[in-house]
Amino acid sequence: MTRLGESVARATTLLSADLSTDATVQELLRETGARRSLDLTDLPPKEQAALIAGRAVEVLPGVEKLAGRIEERRAAGHGLHIKLGIDPTATDVHLGHAVPLIVLSRFQRLGHSITLIIGDFTAKIGDPSGRTAERPPLTDDDIAANLATYREQVRPFFDFEHVSFRQNSEWLAPYTFPELLSLLSQVPASQLLQREDFRNRLAAGSGLTMTELLYPIAQGLDSVALECDVELGGSDQLLNLQMGRKLMELRGQQPQLVVTMPLIEGTDGTGAKMSKSKGNYVGLSAPADDVFGKIMSVPDRLMEPYLKAWTEWTDDEITLALKRVEERSLHPMDLKKILAGEVVTALYGLEAAMAARAGFTAQFSKKSFTDVGSLPSVDVAAHGAETVAAVLTKVLEFTPSASAARRLAKQNALKLVVEGADGQQTVVIAEADAVRPLAEVVAEAPAGEGVYLKAGRKLARIDGV
Repeated sequence: MTRLGESVARATTLLSADLSTDATVQELLRETGARRSLDLTDLPPKEQAALIAGRAVEVLPGVEKLAGRIEERRAAGHGLHIKLGIDPTATDVHLGHAVPLIVLSRFQRLGHSITLIIGDFTAKIGDPSGRTAERPPLTDDDIAANLATYREQVRPFFDFEHVSFRQNSEWLAPYTFPELLSLLSQVPASQLLQREDFRNRLAAGSGLTMTELLYPIAQGLDSVALECDVELGGSDQLLNLQMGRKLMELRGQQPQLVVTMPLIEGTDGTGAKMSKSKGNYVGLSAPADDVFGKIMSVPDRLMEPYLKAWTEWTDDEITLALKRVEERSLHPMDLKKILAGEVVTALYGLEAAMAARAGFTAQFSKKSFTDVGSLPSVDVAAHGAETVAAVLTKVLEFTPSASAARRLAKQNALKLVVEGADGQQTVVIAEADAVRPLAEVVAEAPAGEGVYLKAGRKLARIDGV
């Protein structure tokens, strides 16, 4: 049996036990967390390819081709050469950015070599993928500043000590205009314009710049320079990745295989991609308690894609857990606590995960919020004239925008909790009430000894009622 097979056997026993107990959950997190550094080189080529494909949207030109390439390289005495481009356009990294790195880590532990491309040249063009307007180009100082924190934030998901780093300015900066014209004469313009985002922008009259059209060419030349076996990227990068295959073929090279990763839905359950601008993300630098609470706030339907994206669980293990939920032998809340524990374990370790689990249980199993330790508060005298949405956004900073606060209300996740002698009463704040003054909304609630504003899993005390 392979090392992974042995781990799965142990975890399966735990997944069949009582998962509401801390002791069992701790053992499960220890077992599955250890897989993040598990040597996978004993897996045969077909199992390697299946492990990668199980977390991919597509493997082109096919999973069997990936298995064949692994076998071919293994016969030659080495592994595949895998390439991933790092986007140096943001300083704050979230869990959505970790998805390709987790798969890249599996490639690494399967015995393959990794090259990370720092897109210092292409960042000055601006990747147009999925955008409705041209992304502003970055300067050298912007790129250096953004990369300074990126590596440290994603370190929990990837071993940076055993990779090669390259900057694509090495081969793109010396590229001459005659060379570019010669290359472009072999690339149909229709291939560049088939992108859906480009067609939508042209239809809307927004227009395109030549730099945007040339971006896929530049990214494809990265693959030519490195002669990669496989390139990873988001599913929105598919056409760029396919351009790499075409340019390699034009240069007489064996075309790379393409593995596309899913774009992870955000925590708010609206269907939108995880994004800092939408406030529906889990930051990799957020405190352990905040990470745990944010995961606990997501809709139950997101547990399956989140388990696939951020854990080292196999498909069989995920199926077993979800089947238990369906059969009601496992409460969804208990599975979600395990998911939250998996993420915190990856970022901060098992001890921090169990502490965050205990803290969450202590706070949200209280019958009275007066028993909870320090809570943020808002004074009606000072902020009662502001709308509920404004209070959530500007005063408490629970939501990134007023529209995000209204979305919570639309999902019935915005509430007033009134505590009195008879216990708690909950009043759902409707979307229309989210844009009314806080004082008016509170005045219409039942009288009580304590009034609290709850937004998803976030809670604040309202003073001066």
